[in-house]
Amino acid sequence: MGLFLVVAITPYIVAWKQDTSIALATVLSLLLVTFYQMIIDMGFLDFTPIAFLSIIPKIAGHPDQIHRFITSAWLHANWIHVLGNILVIALAGVPLEQRMGKLRWIMVYFLGLFGGNIAWVLTHPDSISPALGASGAAFGILGAYMACWPNDRIEFPLLFFIRAWPVWGIVAFRLGIEVWNMYQIEAGQSVTNVAHMAHLGGFMLAWVLARPIARGAPSELDDSSDISIAGSAASKAARDAATAKMGSLESDPWSEAGDGLKEEAARILKRLREEGDELETRRAWLEELAEQVLCPVCSGEVHAVISGQNCTLKCAHSKNHIKWP
Repeated sequence: MGLFLVVAITPYIVAWKQDTSIALATVLSLLLVTFYQMIIDMGFLDFTPIAFLSIIPKIAGHPDQIHRFITSAWLHANWIHVLGNILVIALAGVPLEQRMGKLRWIMVYFLGLFGGNIAWVLTHPDSISPALGASGAAFGILGAYMACWPNDRIEFPLLFFIRAWPVWGIVAFRLGIEVWNMYQIEAGQSVTNVAHMAHLGGFMLAWVLARPIARGAPSELDDSSDISIAGSAASKAARDAATAKMGSLESDPWSEAGDGLKEEAARILKRLREEGDELETRRAWLEELAEQVLCPVCSGEVHAVISGQNCTLKCAHSKNHIKWP
């Protein structure tokens, strides 16, 4: 169980520290856990993840089984199952994360996850068959995107065509399939082990709550600008968020320490203040400044550290000495 948690959580820790995509960290986490399941199925460990971690509606409400509402989303029946989910999480989740920001995206992902599992438990309360998969969360991403930026165009495969489709078109197609399958099952014309109600539950809960969550996000609600993963506009929201994080250049740690910069270092600092209002130019001047200055606390080397699209100067010996701007 401990190894399962390590495999599932590590991609998120790395992504958060490096300020990279949480959506892609989710893709990696799901793939690693599926690989872990495959190793277990070979008989190397005496552990059955589905027995301990999947949703089993009849016992899901017991206090000691609540963890299943989360852990079940990291289990999949096979590689086709997980690939189908990560396709949506990657292609729709990445641009949605750029629109919403990391924390809001995580909230939406878990809304879809919970909505799917709750819908399945409520509609199949006496079932002892395990239910698993991130499908509810994947549909939650589509629900949130539909609620907030339905006119965005993202590259997505529908039938045999891969092109930039509007989000509302993707949702109409995918939900249409789900509703048709549910109708076929109710009419007794189809038998399946796919939890279509979980898909609908994840979509609906995220769709209902996405707009309140998205208030204050890097992108304004209903912004008409298109976002495509392959297009140059894909990172506009992320770029705006990174620009907002740039610190002030009005003061500097060397002047505050009573030892202002001189000669070449002073010239670079002057240029940095004049031209450092763009991410690229600020990074270039900060990297050049790092080669000319020493830490004002310990006189040690100063490094330019890149976090996402932002650049910061830090002391090589202690992060507490300098973190500027």
